[in-house]
Amino acid sequence: MNSFCPIMWNEDPTPEDQRDCKECGLYEHGSRMIWGEGNPKAPIMIILDNPGAREDREGNPMVCGTRQTLQKAAHEAGIDEEQMYVTYIVKRQPKRAYDKGKTREICMKHLYAQLEEQKPKLIICLGNVAVQSFFQDQELEVKGLRGNFYQMNGYQTTVAYHPLAARRRPNLYPLLLEDMQLVASELRKKL
Repeated sequence: MNSFCPIMWNEDPTPEDQRDCKECGLYEHGSRMIWGEGNPKAPIMIILDNPGAREDREGNPMVCGTRQTLQKAAHEAGIDEEQMYVTYIVKRQPKRAYDKGKTREICMKHLYAQLEEQKPKLIICLGNVAVQSFFQDQELEVKGLRGNFYQMNGYQTTVAYHPLAARRRPNLYPLLLEDMQLVASELRKKL
């Protein structure tokens, strides 16, 4: 069996005209905008709530727990790293309290621009925040939607538990893996 070792994904540069966006107010938190990671031409777009840690306390690059768990599940499901692109609802890492609903609503325009540019074959929303934002329904939850595909915003979309939730609650990891296997199976039909 192949051993798994998490890797640093290449960061997709933020478009020049978006780099200094101040519309949502998160620029005041001092974090930089993260447009996405991985292969921008990948057939799978993975949507998370917001970027996580990229450096340790000393400023050295690191693979955070969310990315480690996501990469492990994708690897076990047979999804190659080049088949994935990860992006976020909110493009800056929040450092303190903020108006979540308003910020997410404002930041969705960046995600729609990415979709228009990249045109992925499949989308996976990871976690309730990504699901509620992308499906535009604050009542929806992963547990009621997982295991199926939906046509959302013109894209074939599925949902799964957030990798950090699966890391903190190991009983959720088999469900995350099952959902990644569903994606791998659907992707084989499209390629």
